Amino acid sequence: MARQTDLYLCNSCAATALKWGGRCPKCGQWNTLTLSAVPATSGHTAIPLRNVGSDATCPIPTGVSELDRVLGGGIEAGSVTLLFGPPGVGKSTLLFQVLASVAATGAEVMLASAEESLAQVSGRATRIGPVPDHLLALEGHDVDAIEAAIIRHRPALVVVDSIQSIADQQLPQPAGSLAQVRSCVERLTRIAKSTTVPLVLVGHVTKDGELAGPRAVEHLVDTVLSFDGDRHHALRILTAVKHRFGPAGEVGIFEMRDDGLRAVPDPGPLMLGDRMPGIPGSVVVPVLQGRRPLLVEVQALLGPADTPGARSHTLGIDAGRVTLLMAVLACRTDVVIGGTDIFVAAVGGIAITEPAADLAVALAVASVARGHAVPPDLVVFGELGLAGEIRMVPGADRRLAEAKRAGFTKAVVPASTPTETLPPGLEVHRLRTLAEALDAVCPGTMPSWLTVAASR
Repeated sequence: MARQTDLYLCNSCAATALKWGGRCPKCGQWNTLTLSAVPATSGHTAIPLRNVGSDATCPIPTGVSELDRVLGGGIEAGSVTLLFGPPGVGKSTLLFQVLASVAATGAEVMLASAEESLAQVSGRATRIGPVPDHLLALEGHDVDAIEAAIIRHRPALVVVDSIQSIADQQLPQPAGSLAQVRSCVERLTRIAKSTTVPLVLVGHVTKDGELAGPRAVEHLVDTVLSFDGDRHHALRILTAVKHRFGPAGEVGIFEMRDDGLRAVPDPGPLMLGDRMPGIPGSVVVPVLQGRRPLLVEVQALLGPADTPGARSHTLGIDAGRVTLLMAVLACRTDVVIGGTDIFVAAVGGIAITEPAADLAVALAVASVARGHAVPPDLVVFGELGLAGEIRMVPGADRRLAEAKRAGFTKAVVPASTPTETLPPGLEVHRLRTLAEALDAVCPGTMPSWLTVAASR
């Protein structure tokens, strides 16, 4: 039998406490705890898990191939998906294309627009393509109105843009506050589960690129998708940060065009199409984005430092990691880079986070320092240890298969890479140390200006 349990909710950070206190134990704000009675159930009996059947359902295809790839075939009925990304990256454009694709099948879909007026939404929609007949639109900030529209129409898909702009009128906090965001997500999640209507919620990010506000409600949703990309580049990356219906970390790639986003099943020509082979400082590394291998060009440049000591400037690669790799390069090889500024970039708008790119970064810098270009048909990958050893990384077979498919003929990999992962027809060099890799692909001497700068 249900009973009421006293629970105190912080109006500032949405933390809970079992007893009242003048100060919130989590955020430290004063006089923010308010009483909220919640039902507590009793009398439930545990049962053997093997006796519980699984609700295996067929995902609903979104009609956008790269999104379906990330979601494992489509969106699940009754699921709640949180999509976040920086302003202007194309979140609304992507979701409108999804709504249009699902509506084109004859199913009714709905867009709840809390940030833009319906006139603005209509104007943007007509620039992308014809507005579908089965697309419903709801304007406003009231979560009650969204719930009522879902119950009344039972659409095949609902998009709420954005979760920070809607509000529960029963709460005193403004829209976008943590208490409001948490309450709205809880209510929309309950309505999605009870009606089996899938929901997609749009979220904003902070200046650091983190999910704003909804970080505290990620556990309430089924799927969290990150949509990112440099606004000055056409490439957009969709990543599954969390996915209850399949593996997380899967990646979808899009190209932003004037008429919307285009799925890119083969990003190789887009990412390497403008590469200039034969230039020192350019190395191609096959990285894994989820289960998907991508060929990314790493570029490096050295320049005389204006101030004493070397400084690292990076784009798309962690600066701390580059500093560590430069220390390994200086201590474990004969490459001297002291007194210079170091510039390292992952070209094409891709951010590399895995250590498999360590060897490529070190070879790119050494290539500039020695004035010797890396062979244009070569790919490299491997993690570097502090002793200068090249360490094995997962997915070698997928990395090498993608390199061979793209037309590369040579590869430098860790010596511990299993031989059964090496594809036939690809010249693979299994090397143990960074010094061996330098002698193999970057023979040469430093230019005179760099030698003088290093001796200062």
